[in-house]
Amino acid sequence: MDKAQGKTVRDGTRDGARKGALRLLGAVDEGATLDEAAALTERLSPPDRARARRLALEVLRRADRADLLLAPLLARRPRPEIMRILRLATVEMLALGEAPHGAVNAAVALARASGPKGQAAAGMVNAVLRKIAGAAEAWARLSPQKMPPWLRAPIVAAWGEDIARAIEAAHEAGAALDLTPRDADCPGEALPTGSHRLPAAAQISALPGYAEGNWWVQDAAAALAVRVLDPQPGEAIADLCAAPGGKTLQLAAAGAEVTALDISEPRLARVAENLARCRLSARLVAADALDWHPDQPLDAVLLDAPCSATGTIRRHPELPRIRDGAGLAELTGLQARLIDHALTLLKPGGRLVYATCSLLPAEGEDQLAAALARHPGLAIEPPRATGIEPGWITPGGGLRLRPDLWPERGGMDGFFIARLRKSAERT
Repeated sequence: MDKAQGKTVRDGTRDGARKGALRLLGAVDEGATLDEAAALTERLSPPDRARARRLALEVLRRADRADLLLAPLLARRPRPEIMRILRLATVEMLALGEAPHGAVNAAVALARASGPKGQAAAGMVNAVLRKIAGAAEAWARLSPQKMPPWLRAPIVAAWGEDIARAIEAAHEAGAALDLTPRDADCPGEALPTGSHRLPAAAQISALPGYAEGNWWVQDAAAALAVRVLDPQPGEAIADLCAAPGGKTLQLAAAGAEVTALDISEPRLARVAENLARCRLSARLVAADALDWHPDQPLDAVLLDAPCSATGTIRRHPELPRIRDGAGLAELTGLQARLIDHALTLLKPGGRLVYATCSLLPAEGEDQLAAALARHPGLAIEPPRATGIEPGWITPGGGLRLRPDLWPERGGMDGFFIARLRKSAERT
């Protein structure tokens, strides 16, 4: 009896991780990102806080699949807080291998703890989830949840239905933990492009070499932007829109004289912390990149421009649920202005790498073509770096990275990267 009671308590009303996950999912329903909602779990122990986020991530990656199984079992759609409990238990049982009795008991306890209306719904929660527990075969037949139409349509138009489905499968699979080594002493599997990869659940600060600053966290696709730029020792290089700072660290580690700009002082503080941990240096400037000018023309500029961030859905599955593509025209306009301004910062013959963590051609291939049309003296240069595969290079000369690439290794973020050379003639 004591053991049974202990199980109920652990999986039920005192289950901080599940409660934290539900709070995070509720914040996403209100339009927040998981990072913005992180304070809702700050009172949990570190292990429970980490588990709450993992559970929320897994539910967000599969919420539509869960709804498809739940809908026929519901006489009417329950209140949002009850629907979140049903989704969480469904994903725990059918995707994460949680024992049905534990997941069902926990869900019933969470419903009862949510107030009088939750207490009234507890019987329904129990009955529905007991049926869901036997739906493993039906779950396995469901496809990964689709991207919203505003995102899916341009992807299908660019690469076809099969690629869109492969990207959706990569979104559901999530993302591993990638590290960029400062030297050879870096944990994880070495990838062809120079990054190292570990399972997503790795505790970052406990990994060997963290305190010594031997590496930093950075997706393998993001790290390619600096490798395509190919910084040289002593070059004057600006990293525009620099936070959180992975690319600044790469530039500094290569021996460049780096100026890292960001409009956000708090985000620049994170860059400073990472530089200090890795024993690297850069000049940090809090400014709007469109208003900033260096004392002398630069050898190179890295522009990782503000964008829709649709290439990071593997890591941020809430993005399709809280965005509708409405601000895309404003973003692409800003990207164009940043490209034009960045070119004015370069010395004749200087180079610019334009990058976005986007899957949308409007923020990549189309933006490159428009920039070349606006600037007749501007030249596109082939992206060269270790590990780049020929099929990643677009007909226009850019580098198109997608989540479905490297499926055998766990994919990568979606990115577009282009290396541009300013005319050597003074204008």
